[in-house]
Amino acid sequence: MNRYLYGALVLLATFLMGSSFSVGKIGLAHASPLLLAGLRFTLAGLLMAPFLWRKPLPGRLSDWAKLAAIGLFQTTGVMGCIFLSMRTIPSGETSILTFVNPLLVIVLGSSFLGMRYRLAQWLGVLIGAAGVFISLGGFRMHAAEGTWLGLGAALFWAAATLMAKAWGALFNSWILTAGQMLFGGVMLLALSFLAEPVSLDLNPSSLGALLYLAVMGSIVQFASWYYVLSRSPDPGKTSSFLFLAPLFGVLSGHFILGETVQPALYAGGVCILAGIFLANRTGFRRQSAAAAGEGASHASEKERKGKERKGKERKGRERKGKEGNNNPTK
Repeated sequence: MNRYLYGALVLLATFLMGSSFSVGKIGLAHASPLLLAGLRFTLAGLLMAPFLWRKPLPGRLSDWAKLAAIGLFQTTGVMGCIFLSMRTIPSGETSILTFVNPLLVIVLGSSFLGMRYRLAQWLGVLIGAAGVFISLGGFRMHAAEGTWLGLGAALFWAAATLMAKAWGALFNSWILTAGQMLFGGVMLLALSFLAEPVSLDLNPSSLGALLYLAVMGSIVQFASWYYVLSRSPDPGKTSSFLFLAPLFGVLSGHFILGETVQPALYAGGVCILAGIFLANRTGFRRQSAAAAGEGASHASEKERKGKERKGKERKGRERKGKEGNNNPTK
C-alpha cells in the first residue's frame, strides 16, 4: 500500500475513534448503554446495505461464521464493554484501558501466532501506553467493575485485530465492515433487552449523536481501519497507531464538550509520538531490507537470463556457420 494513503487512512480512522468518545458521551445522556451501541451498529450496517450491491458475498458457511466471530468480538465485545464500563468509572479511564489493546495484540500475536517483535517495538508500545496515561491526566487504578470491563474491551479488540488480519482477505472490505456491524449490533440489541433497563429519549441531540456514531464513527472509521489492517504485514505495528485515538479524544472533548486541555496532554503527546516511532522503525527497516533484497534478486535474475539468451544466440550463430560450411553453394 502507498505509504501516504496508509498514513491518511490511519489518521482518519484514529480521529474518528477518538471523537466518537465525546459524541458517545452526548448520546449516553439519552439512551441506555447497550441499546445505544446496538442502535449505532445496526443502523450503520443497514445504511451500508445499498452500497453492497454486486459485492462478492462469502461463499461458504465457515466464512459466514468467521464474519460473525469478528462481529462478536469487535462490535459486541468491545463496544458493549466500553459503554458498560463508563457506568462506574470515568470515560477517560475507560479509554486508557481500552487502548492498551496494541500491547495485547503483540502479546497474543507472539504467544499464539508465532509473530516476532524486537525489543524496540515492545519499548515503543510501552512508551506509547505511558503517553496515553499522561495525556489524559492519570488516574488511581481501582478494581471496580468498570476497570475489568475496560480491560475486557482491550482484550476483545486485540483478538478482533488478529482475526481481521487472518481472515480479512477472505472478504470484500465493505462486506466485512457491514457484516460485522450487523452481527454485532443485533447481538447488542438482544443483550440490551435481556440485561439492562431499556431507556431512549429521541430528540435532536440524541438523533444527531446517533447519526454521527453510525455514519462517521462506524462506517467510515471501520472501513478505513479494516482496509489498512487487512493489507498490513504486521498487525501489531499498525495497531500501535491506535495510541493517537485517545489524543484525538481529548482534543474533541475540548472542542465539542468544552473540556479544558491540560498541560499533561503535550507531554503525553511527545511520548505517544516517540512510542509510535520506536514501534514502527524496526518494521520499516525490515520492510526496506526485504524490498532491497527482492530488488537485488530481481536484478540478478534479469542478468542471468540475459547471459543465457546471449549464449543461446551465440551458439545458434555458430551452428548456422557450421551448417553453411558443410553445405557449400552450388
